Parts: sequence; C-alpha cells; structure tokens
Amino acid sequence: MNKHEQHTQFTHSLILLLTAIIWGTSFVAQSAGMKTVGPLIYNCIRMFLGGLILIPIILIRNQICKKSGKPIKNIKLSIKRGLIAGIILSAASNLQNVAMIDASAGKAGFMTALYIILVPVLGIFIGKKTSILTWISVILALIGLYFLCIGRGGAFYFAPSDILLMGCALFFSFHILYVDKVSNDIDGLTLSCTQFIVTGIISIPFIFLVDVLILHMNPSIETLTDAWLPICYSGFMSCGVAYTLQIIGQKSVNPTLASLIMSLESVVSAISGLIILNQRMTLDETIGCIVMFTAVILAQLPTPGKRIREQISG
Repeated sequence: MNKHEQHTQFTHSLILLLTAIIWGTSFVAQSAGMKTVGPLIYNCIRMFLGGLILIPIILIRNQICKKSGKPIKNIKLSIKRGLIAGIILSAASNLQNVAMIDASAGKAGFMTALYIILVPVLGIFIGKKTSILTWISVILALIGLYFLCIGRGGAFYFAPSDILLMGCALFFSFHILYVDKVSNDIDGLTLSCTQFIVTGIISIPFIFLVDVLILHMNPSIETLTDAWLPICYSGFMSCGVAYTLQIIGQKSVNPTLASLIMSLESVVSAISGLIILNQRMTLDETIGCIVMFTAVILAQLPTPGKRIREQISG
C-alpha cells in the first residue's frame, strides 16, 4: 500500500469514526426526545427528515453524473429493493424506539450492537461460513446480556425493553444481510432514501395504536415543538448524514476494519448518555457492556485463513 492509499484509508477511517459518533449520540437524542413525544411519531418524523435530506443530494448527484455522460443506473430497481429494506428497517427502528422509553441510551446502544454478532450467525442459513471466533463471540454476548439485563443473583427475567431491543438487533441483522445481498447492482443513496420514506409511512398507522392507545402519549404541536432539536438531529444527522458518510467511508476501508470502527457507536452511546443525560449504569450493567463490546470486537477479527485470502485478493 503506497502513501496515497494509506492517507485515503486513514481519512475514510476518520469518516467512519464520525459516523459512529453520530449514531452513538443519536441514542441520547432519542432518549431526550421521547420524554415528551411518543416513540412511533418520533421515528416517523425522523425517517421522513432522513429521506428528505437525501432527495436534493440525489438530484444534484444525478445531474452531475448525467452531464458527465455517466448517468446512474438501476434507479427503479433501487427503489423496489428500498421498499423491502424499508419494511425491515421499520420493524427494527420502531422496536428500538419503544424499548428506549425504559432502557437507557447506553444499554440500548450495546444491545443493538448485537447485530454485529447475529449477522454472521444468521449467515449460516444462507450458506456463509462462521468462524470459531464468532461462536466464542456469541457465548460472550450471552454472558454480557446476562449481566446487562439480569445481573448477579437476579432472577432469570428479561424486562419488556430488553426483549424489544433483542428483537431490534435481530431485525437490524436481517436488514444488513438483505442490503448486503442486493447492494451489488443498486444505487445506495436511492435505496437509502426509499427505505427511510417507507419506514416513515409504515410508522403512521402505529402512532395511534402504540403512542395513543397503549402509551397514552397524544401527539400535539406543543410536544413536537419541545422535541424539535432531538428529532432534527436524529433525522438529518443520524439518518441522512451518517448513512451518506458510511457509504463514502467504506469505499477505501477493509470491511472488517469498517465494522469494527462503526461498532464504536455502542461505546459512544454509553459515554454520551452518562455525560449529557446523567444516565448512570450499575456495576453489573457496566460489566455486561464491557463483555458485550469484547464480543463485538472479537466477532470482527479475521481468522488466519481469512487474513490470507484478503491479502491474496487485495
């Protein structure tokens, strides 16, 4: 690797680190915003904002590419696949938002990060091999979950928010596997914009069912005004900007390194929750976070065989 390639990889690694910081602090925004706004309307609005901020970017990009004689291909296919991605993302993000009514930003961040371990495990069912390190990571993650959700001497019981967060991690795993499967012949920005808008639309009918009937959080202009800053941050920064940064950053960074950097969102969520919202964790929850983060890192480490294959192909 020459100096230019090293500089490019370092720059793109910093971009991915910024992505992780935005995603991590977004957990704090969600916790703060949902003190006055129901989780479904919060998610609905932020997803629409995420989609809207990408529309002008896509239009400008398409015009530039058209003038250069290299128009973007497979727009219609990207929209169709964005519809499916949006359905999966809707389940994942809405489960996460409902869970965060009771769960802290740090706990939500670490349990959501389980998708990094679930992805290779679920990959077995579609013919992808899973290394011994991944299985060790799964065992560590289960230990971390025990400390995080139950604690030493506690009864074997998961709070409703814990179950919702595990469901959230599972659907995020489905989302990652689906996008990975269809990403070769689609436009990433178009798919992203479509999935955000689809998620927002799907969330609308559940606002009345969950926010109003179950949680008794009636939406109003006053509550939305009180939460405008967290909603805008989650919409524009977490959905719109961070996803775009992820696409840019991953272009010149090894996938293993990219996943490892972006998994730092769980650490950022815990630290920012402590600093900004004063959400302190118990000793058992802290141990659980440390064990789970160790599992996340271990799941991203290449096995000797994988490292050799990467060197040969790269």
